[in-house]
Amino acid sequence: MAEGRNNKVADGGGFGMVLLEMLTGMRALDTGRPAPQHSLVEWAKPYLADRRKLARLVDPRLEGQYPSRAAQQAAQLTLRCLSGDPRSRPSMAEVVQALVEIERIRSRPKAASSREDASPRVPTRSGGHGHHHHHHSSRPRSGSDGARSGYPSPRVR
Repeated sequence: MAEGRNNKVADGGGFGMVLLEMLTGMRALDTGRPAPQHSLVEWAKPYLADRRKLARLVDPRLEGQYPSRAAQQAAQLTLRCLSGDPRSRPSMAEVVQALVEIERIRSRPKAASSREDASPRVPTRSGGHGHHHHHHSSRPRSGSDGARSGYPSPRVR
């Protein structure tokens, strides 16, 4: 694989797998999952392609930590990287450009991307003091290790 074109193909597909594992929190191949889910790529493609189903695919431990638009863009990038036709896969330069754009979406202030200060002085969900800067939530995560019931951690500890 010394030629640039072959490296582009291999890198794009391999990176697509890494993106998919990061997005889902699952391993690419896991015979411990139900039969239709053994191959993460084949199981995940319909979810990646449909933004209404995407939330079911994303690792639940990431809940609330990303804007839905960033997840949709990450899903589209992942799909392109995993394309069966190597010529349809993005170059690594295109991947980097897409990731930079996703980071821009993710790092925009929430108020600017959603409602514009609809009620800035109303107490927060947990009875806060009306501050509208929520950089550090006092709300506990779903478990001491961040795992949620019904979603076993795919990582070995």
